[in-house]
Amino acid sequence: MTNAGASESEPTDEAVVEAASDAAEGVVLSRYKQSEVTDLDVTVRFEDGILEVDVYLNAPDDPDPEAVVREAVEAAETAVDELFGR
Repeated sequence: MTNAGASESEPTDEAVVEAASDAAEGVVLSRYKQSEVTDLDVTVRFEDGILEVDVYLNAPDDPDPEAVVREAVEAAETAVDELFGR
């Protein structure tokens, strides 16, 4: 279940990307009905300890899509911080 040589206190890059992506998508889908979202693209990269989260959202103006995107990115960052126990 864990990679040989990997510490349980250090999540894999794959686990980091998955947690961040799930958190970001969760925020968006908690704010809009799935049928209201015309397009959603969450791109997460985690390389050399640096997390990059990009969220593209095409959805109705209520709630404000830009605010939802900011919340989604923040949720992704929080999820990763929690993985690392921060």
